[in-house]
Amino acid sequence: MDWQSDSNDIEITFAPTLEQWYSVHKRDLPWRHTLDPYYIWLSEIILQQTRVAQGKPYYERFVDAYPTISDMANADERKLLRLWQGLGYYSRARNLHQTARYVTEKLDGKFPNTYHDLLKMKGIGAYTAAAVASFAFGERVPVVDGNVYRVLARVFGITEDITTTTAKKTFAALATRLMQAAVDPATYNQAIMEFGAIHCTPVAPDCLLCPVQQQCVAYLTGRQHQLPVKSKKAPVRERFFSYVVFQQGGRLALQERVARDIWQNLYDFYLVETDEPKTALRDIPLSESVSSLVNRGTLVEAPVEAMQLLSHQRIRAYFFLVDLPETETGSLPIGLQWYSLAEISILPKPVLITNYLAKQFA
Repeated sequence: MDWQSDSNDIEITFAPTLEQWYSVHKRDLPWRHTLDPYYIWLSEIILQQTRVAQGKPYYERFVDAYPTISDMANADERKLLRLWQGLGYYSRARNLHQTARYVTEKLDGKFPNTYHDLLKMKGIGAYTAAAVASFAFGERVPVVDGNVYRVLARVFGITEDITTTTAKKTFAALATRLMQAAVDPATYNQAIMEFGAIHCTPVAPDCLLCPVQQQCVAYLTGRQHQLPVKSKKAPVRERFFSYVVFQQGGRLALQERVARDIWQNLYDFYLVETDEPKTALRDIPLSESVSSLVNRGTLVEAPVEAMQLLSHQRIRAYFFLVDLPETETGSLPIGLQWYSLAEISILPKPVLITNYLAKQFA
């Protein structure tokens, strides 16, 4: 780890400098106009793994649908997941619901007001706990997220791999020291995150107009694009999904995904996952009951191919539409149920399924 010789001086001036920068350059975002921990928590959960431009409309829809934490606690999970649809990482939505119920039922609707108590809530980690504690309650505890890692690594010349435990301790210790010089902990935390998001960006940092330019190790040594140091991501896992879409008289057969896998509690069609792509229905290993039902129907058209890229997975899907005659009264495979298009529209579904429906049944 390389440190500037005058690092002590910048540790004293860093937080006030960014707070001043923030007062001029901050974006006008709705969750910055409240001290209500419910709204702040909601915004932070939505913005995990989500850009502000994408997350803001979701935040506004959630606030409209569930204006209080008790409203969210009493929400139907299916409707909540439907509202979340498109954000991905659906465990975040389920954790929102469970935490809202816990706060409402066990804490009399009062959100925990300290960092350590917030950490006890389901789905709230160190970053979110620090954000809520400082923004809503003024606790002097620093946030450390990807933006913060980048800013601190560049300014202070930290060359430790940010994915390692020792680096996390190094950054946490530095962040704690810097927080001590902040005029206001909430403003400083907002400032450093905002600075990383719109100024000290990953690819094109605005070094020319940087308020800490002459104290920034990365700028002074030309290493802006080498810091922070981060080990390579794990390779993307390739998965191949073959969907058999049963259709009968304007209805489609869907099932709820109950396994602990991607898209848990969302709805899709009868699915067979294979080790390689299957572009012909006859090549898919179907159960005897499903194969019998397919044989009593008509394959409507060539399979529709689609793809969805997740954080560490690439889903390649093939949809085989099978039309069953009105006279067919046999039972559907276990788990499948008939739904009209109107009913399907309000079911929570993966984006992959939503896009297929929009393309084929609009």
